[in-house]
Amino acid sequence: MDSKLSSNHPHGLAFSDALMREVKSRFLQVDHDHNGRERLYFDNAGGSFRLKAAAERFAQIDAIPDNAERIHATAVELQDIQAKGSADLRTILNATGGSVYASLTASGAMFDMVRAVAENVPGTNMVTTVLEHPSAFDAMSLYAERLGRELRVAKSNPATGGIDVDEIVRLVDENTCLLNVIYASNISGAKLDMAEIVRRAREIKPDLYILVDAVQHAPHGLIDLQKTPVDGINLAPYKFFGCRGSGLSWMSERAAVLPHHKLAGKKPGYWDLGSAAPWQFAVLTEIVDYVCWLGGHFVDATDRRALFAAGITHIELHERALLAMLLDGNENATGMRKLEGVNVFLDYQDLSKRDLILGIGFDRIDCTQAVVEYGKRGVTVYERVATSIYSKRMLESFGLAGTVRVSPLHCNSVADVEKFLRITREIAADI
Repeated sequence: MDSKLSSNHPHGLAFSDALMREVKSRFLQVDHDHNGRERLYFDNAGGSFRLKAAAERFAQIDAIPDNAERIHATAVELQDIQAKGSADLRTILNATGGSVYASLTASGAMFDMVRAVAENVPGTNMVTTVLEHPSAFDAMSLYAERLGRELRVAKSNPATGGIDVDEIVRLVDENTCLLNVIYASNISGAKLDMAEIVRRAREIKPDLYILVDAVQHAPHGLIDLQKTPVDGINLAPYKFFGCRGSGLSWMSERAAVLPHHKLAGKKPGYWDLGSAAPWQFAVLTEIVDYVCWLGGHFVDATDRRALFAAGITHIELHERALLAMLLDGNENATGMRKLEGVNVFLDYQDLSKRDLILGIGFDRIDCTQAVVEYGKRGVTVYERVATSIYSKRMLESFGLAGTVRVSPLHCNSVADVEKFLRITREIAADI
């Protein structure tokens, strides 16, 4: 259902006006900031709008003083919340078994997962890509150097904004101990063909360990570990309509039992250290509840994964419609591709291969000044510049010095994008 539905709408499918109003009503600060000032927040690749229910549930559960590792009624309630949240992470990923690891950040979890594989799986090389977030790339670099392994880095494709499957698998051989790849670029929005990467890499080495950074992609498209069986994958709820201070990861059974930091008395596949924070799991359940609510508008199903899959697919379709409009405009606003003085970077035509991220530049001002100009007009975007540790490696691989990253979310409307395009045209004309 899901892939077929997506392919049937190459330019996306926007929510109805009625559903759009309902969606907006469930999020905090979509149209105004915390001080009540009107604005467009188009930096959701750096954070994301929060669900009202997630923020409320966080406060409610975090206020409970009880320790979950007890036998009284409140402790049992907290244990149930954690169990449901763990099940919901598996719902998001379509995963079975394995271990759920709740950490402070997804970045910290990635370092931990890389360490466990690199220190305990034999091999002479480790493979990653130039587009990785520093938490993955730097972890791979650190342990490759520490353990005397060759680090092989797949190059980007400036035409697609992503990494070609061939470029990755050519680096994999029988001596590769770990392959670590990002699901989608947080600069270009390009999605990697994870199913093909996993299939072809495992043709070369059937027992290859594979880790995936899904922080950027998880809020924007369907993940299915039954089709892409990897050994570790992480996401960050604060970029997925949730709250900061939480990273959630899933590991396969064989990866989870690799030696790692663990209290000696815990089960071999247990990864959490210290007392659990039940709110992390409660917030994840609110996220899945919301996506399932959305999915219920499109499918007649009761199965939680089916509802979630329908919801996230229609999030993807709505966001694709917003991306198409950013690029080509409509009768009310001129799209970026046609705006004089504006350049669209890494502009790959097949929108089904992209998440809702756009990189642009202006002819007469640099990207940092452009972000300032947007700010003056009530718009928040982000400058990706080559002087930043979060951008340098990726930008240089594309031959770019900088870009203005534009990243709305599915709770933004067609009217929001029209407003953004008019402001962009004004900036290009005024400077």
